[in-house]
Amino acid sequence: MSPRGRIVGSLAGALGVAAASTAAVGILRQQRAIGRRAGEEIPFGTLRSAPVTVVADDGLPLHVEVDEVAAAPTAAGPVERLLRRAKDDTPPVTVVFVHGFCLNLDCWHFQRAAYRGLVRAVYYDQRSHGRSGDSDRAHSNIDQLGRDLHRVIEEVVPDGPVVLVGHSMGGMSIVAFAEQYPELIGSRVLGIGLISTTAGGLDPTRILLPMIPARLAGPVARGVVRTLHLGHRAVDSVRRAGGSVATVATDRFAFGSDVPRGYVEFVDEMLAATPFEVVADFFPHFAGLDKFDFVEVLGRVPTSVICGTADRLTSIGHSRKLQSRIPGARLLECEGAGHLVIMERHELVNAELDQLITAASARAAAR
Repeated sequence: MSPRGRIVGSLAGALGVAAASTAAVGILRQQRAIGRRAGEEIPFGTLRSAPVTVVADDGLPLHVEVDEVAAAPTAAGPVERLLRRAKDDTPPVTVVFVHGFCLNLDCWHFQRAAYRGLVRAVYYDQRSHGRSGDSDRAHSNIDQLGRDLHRVIEEVVPDGPVVLVGHSMGGMSIVAFAEQYPELIGSRVLGIGLISTTAGGLDPTRILLPMIPARLAGPVARGVVRTLHLGHRAVDSVRRAGGSVATVATDRFAFGSDVPRGYVEFVDEMLAATPFEVVADFFPHFAGLDKFDFVEVLGRVPTSVICGTADRLTSIGHSRKLQSRIPGARLLECEGAGHLVIMERHELVNAELDQLITAASARAAAR
């Protein structure tokens, strides 16, 4: 295995992948080899499907895109059918990708390129992000994001097995969903991927003011957010004017090692496109997040926890704690990677997701 990544825990025991499922992983990797290379060649932000609007429970429109499975070859064997369908009379496994704070669905570029046409996949912009509607402050919180996820599943995955994969705030959204709808974990949801995230104990001031010493950051950041919320339009103008400084900050806090400049610029564009008003609305809820007591339910299904060891926003300790609280969970630590591990180490992340999707498919087939 690459020295950049290491699996903590039992490879076979945690997911219980049978020999046939292991073979399926190998075939999936071979099938999508071209797709992985294409991920490097396809311009960021250009992978698209016809948009679907899902209306949240408060009336807010959410922008959703669904990548359907390509038509199966006539001579497809049993392993290929396992990946595409849990049973002949049930829909295929659908993977729902949930993005993080101040990003949008395009952040899943390398995962989308890898799985496009091979796995039914759902991508959506969280409220107040990307192409989704702007939320009021009262509904800009993690619990609402859990309800939004439920609405997306209701509308675009009305039946069949589901795998949920969330990055950063997207992982928090999944934890909130699990707290609110525990009966769906193991019945509809057959796999969970938690990437660069936590269920509590986060110091959000390190996100806003990473250059300020920790002992000063808390009170300063809270005061800054309260003040700047009133003048968010002026703040957005300053952020746009300071583009070069912002790019340097993005490089330092999104990635842990040298990556192509295009990666940094792409992430910086997503961050800059998120109005500061959104940052200020969500900011107070990160400090109050405390849901570690609810993650045990995720142990009902195969769960993969993934994080970079150089993550400066949701440090590796959060992922280790998640893994310790979720029975049977796997932990993939990507050495030297930062918060945007889904881009920086996309080969390792996708390989772990292979295992997760295959385990969920095997469970669905065994029903």
